[in-house]
Amino acid sequence: MTKEYPLKKYSTVACCGLDCGLCPVYYTKGPSRCPGCYGPDFINKHPSCSIITCCIKKHNFETCAECREFPCSKINKWDKYDSFISHKVSLSNLELIKENSIEQFLTQQKKRIELLETMLEQFNEGRSKSFFCIAVVLLPIEDTEKVIEESIKQIKDQEIDVKDLKSKSKILRENLNKLAKDKFIELKLRRK
Repeated sequence: MTKEYPLKKYSTVACCGLDCGLCPVYYTKGPSRCPGCYGPDFINKHPSCSIITCCIKKHNFETCAECREFPCSKINKWDKYDSFISHKVSLSNLELIKENSIEQFLTQQKKRIELLETMLEQFNEGRSKSFFCIAVVLLPIEDTEKVIEESIKQIKDQEIDVKDLKSKSKILRENLNKLAKDKFIELKLRRK
């Protein structure tokens, strides 16, 4: 008989500091949708994760930021490569949680989630979800808000039909890429 562990209180924040609430797989419809870190049905989709084993099962922590050994050898290079979502900010997310609180981090993450949901609802033509997820994880919140507002204005000024998602997506993607270039941020996943 396997031991049952309680679900995490905040499944949009991974033990390792990833922003699960900003991951394209979190926004997938259907059975392949990820419920977030150790959320409902997580074990059936991701049967083994050494970070969850250590963080939740051994220590009953919400995130690795609670551990006195943070950053340990399990995660000290966690931000070097990406999966479905950028890992670049995972350790800095944990530092923010450690220095302030998970609640303060969640306030910031909630803003990012709202921006992502706006992008997905108003601009996604079916091919931009991953790009929008990367952008909202890596770009500053205030700048991303401005880019969305500017894109909406540009769409209105060009009299683009609200249903023309392809044109709307192109405008937003161009504007996000320009912002990223100005900030020296690369909006691509880094693979091993």
